[in-house]
Amino acid sequence: MADYFTITRELAAPRELVFEALTRPEHFAVWFGTAAVEVPQDSLTMDVRPGGAFRAVMVLPDGNRIDWAGEYIEVDPPAHLAMTLTDNPDEYAGLPVLFDLEDIDGATRLTISQDRADFGDEQVAATIAGYNAFIDDIERIVVSR
Repeated sequence: MADYFTITRELAAPRELVFEALTRPEHFAVWFGTAAVEVPQDSLTMDVRPGGAFRAVMVLPDGNRIDWAGEYIEVDPPAHLAMTLTDNPDEYAGLPVLFDLEDIDGATRLTISQDRADFGDEQVAATIAGYNAFIDDIERIVVSR
């Protein structure tokens, strides 16, 4: 049975804009990389439909790169997105990460849920910190629009 951890934040933007930030390559490259890491547009493939593939490369400040891959499992705009994500593309990606968007009076409650799988407590804490950095950048994208 899956043991999910969640991050929930409220963003001062309609959920349609938040969903676009999650699923449009020009926005995804900004928040998935955060300010510290580059995600080159030419490395990004996003076929946002059930069964569609996802691929991206993160170029770290030291020049190392991380290859990411995944698959879109559920796509229900603007309320829900489920996709697998792995930095080990040749292995099983695990259960999907869930993005749920709830309308709250013109703003959006974004909840991200991920199976902790075999993550230790330190890995969960680091992943949560990473998701919060992602959400900070998503918020900058949607508030500036």
